[in-house]
Amino acid sequence: MKIIVAILKDSDSEAVTQGLTSDGFRVTRIASTGGFFKKGTATFFVGVDDDKVDAAITVLREKTTVVTGEKRCTVFVVPVERFEQI
Repeated sequence: MKIIVAILKDSDSEAVTQGLTSDGFRVTRIASTGGFFKKGTATFFVGVDDDKVDAAITVLREKTTVVTGEKRCTVFVVPVERFEQI
């Protein structure tokens, strides 16, 4: 299992949320501000099985806005050692 941490422009957050959830991914979205874009951002946490990582990243690519010279999204894929729902 992996957790995807994605930091993207706040203006893309609704489209990304809809895209991920419609493809069956469970998403936690947090409003954030930081140095990546120096503007309002959203940070997404998406827990995925190893074989679904590429599918989730594809949604991020498809649902984020392309602006020349700007990053669309910063993505970290982190291994999960243990997962529980309590």
